[in-house]
Formats: sequence, C-alpha cells, structure tokens
Amino acid sequence: MTDTYWGLPDPDTQADFYADVPTKRFLAWVVDVVLIALISLVLVPFTLFTALFYFPALYLVVGFAYRTLTIARGSATPGMRLTAIELRDRDGKRFDLSTAFFHTAGYTIAMTVFPLQLISMGLMVATPRAQGLVDHVLGTAALNRAAAH
Repeated sequence: MTDTYWGLPDPDTQADFYADVPTKRFLAWVVDVVLIALISLVLVPFTLFTALFYFPALYLVVGFAYRTLTIARGSATPGMRLTAIELRDRDGKRFDLSTAFFHTAGYTIAMTVFPLQLISMGLMVATPRAQGLVDHVLGTAALNRAAAH
C-alpha cells in the first residue's frame, strides 16, 4: 500500500507502529474516563454542589478541556501515554492545539451520536492503520510510541 500524501508509517512495511493499537486505545479511553470523572467530582464542591444538577454537562466540558489540552501538549492523553500510543497528523507530526481541538470535537460528536462511535470502532478494528472515523476525516492515526523511537 503506497500513499504518497501520508507521512505516517506504512502499515504493510511497518506494522509494529499499528500493532494492538485498537486495544490500547480502548484501555487508554478507560483510564481517561476515570480521570475525567475524578476531576469532575473534585470540582463539584467548588460550585457549592450545584454541579450535581448539571454533572453531565460539567463532565463534558472537563472532558473536552482535558482531551484537547493533554493531546495538544504531548499528542496523547495520560491514558494514551500509559498505553504507549500517541496521535500523529497526516505528515507524521505531533498534534498542535488546533488539531487537538478538532480531533476532540470529532470524538465528542461521535460519542454523542452513538452510531458514529460504532462506525469509528469498526474502522479501528478493520483498517490497516487502525484509524477511527475522526482519524479518517482528519488524516490522523494513533501509533505505538515504542515503534516510533
């Protein structure tokens, strides 16, 4: 498979970059969901407990900020760092703030429209670069960090 516009590793000749990425993304997602929930719970007393009435909205805002800022800072959330994966753009570069924002926005939309998330999960399992729906739209991919070094 030869993609002239991709700066990402070729999945046929450099398969180690994509090995077990869907499983690692799921594990990273679980870690991140727990961390976002904990951060959201810590913030509740600072709202004089009124956040209990709008906790899902607080969780959504905290999650969006958490994902955008951590991905912009190191091209990975803490969960992704724990599972040794990182996101790269179509040129093979780490995410900047705008790419992190758009990736997080796409993820958030896919999570709120469940059929889109199902499609995304299916794509991660079925495509050579293990890309989700948002990755396909943006031309990004998650890579094994160990293979990158």
